[in-house]
Amino acid sequence: MIGLAKQYGRYGYRKIAQLLRMEGWEVNHKRIERLWREEGLQLPHWHKKQRRLYHKDSSVIRLRPRYPRHIWSVDFVHDKLSNGRSYKMLTVIDEYTREALCVTAKPRMGHAEVLDALYPLFLKHGKPHYIRSDNGSEFIARDLQAWLRKVGIMPIQIYPGSPRENGYNERFNGTLRREVLNAEWFSTIKQAQVVINTWLKQYNHVRPHQSLNMRPPVPETLQQCGT
Repeated sequence: MIGLAKQYGRYGYRKIAQLLRMEGWEVNHKRIERLWREEGLQLPHWHKKQRRLYHKDSSVIRLRPRYPRHIWSVDFVHDKLSNGRSYKMLTVIDEYTREALCVTAKPRMGHAEVLDALYPLFLKHGKPHYIRSDNGSEFIARDLQAWLRKVGIMPIQIYPGSPRENGYNERFNGTLRREVLNAEWFSTIKQAQVVINTWLKQYNHVRPHQSLNMRPPVPETLQQCGT
């Protein structure tokens, strides 16, 4: 437990208990909670960042995901570097599998940068039937919406002022902020991207997901678990 806590301590005791079960241990989450507290393994205070030392139309529709690549959701996360400069991250989630397809960090990101981030995802994973977003100017830009429709993808927007309608992405963004962005300072966007990419692999392949019966999101992992 101590070894897993050192590596994945930000997950909390419930997810560490599930990781132990996946390794073949018979554990009770109540006992893990007690040992967790006895060892002083509390979640870090997120406000205390540590400096890393190395370098048809798109009207409002509330569709529910029914299969992989049915609906992807996209959103932005904003943060600042240690020098105070702002940067922006595009997050893309498959709403059915809960796989985080990418987190792309840039100093600025308009509709052209959104398209540049989405295109390689289509080549790698195939095209979704829908892409859900809020009503930000980057997502409702005419050129982006027209291009998505041209390649057979229907863009849909949530109701204005209702971020919970993009709940899959909102929850992921909260996890990204708690476990990465609020945990340490980054001096460059490149450095932030490297750390985020490493965390993203853990999120998809290792980190238990409550909505998936405490299993990681990646489809191959789910198939191995018998789903």
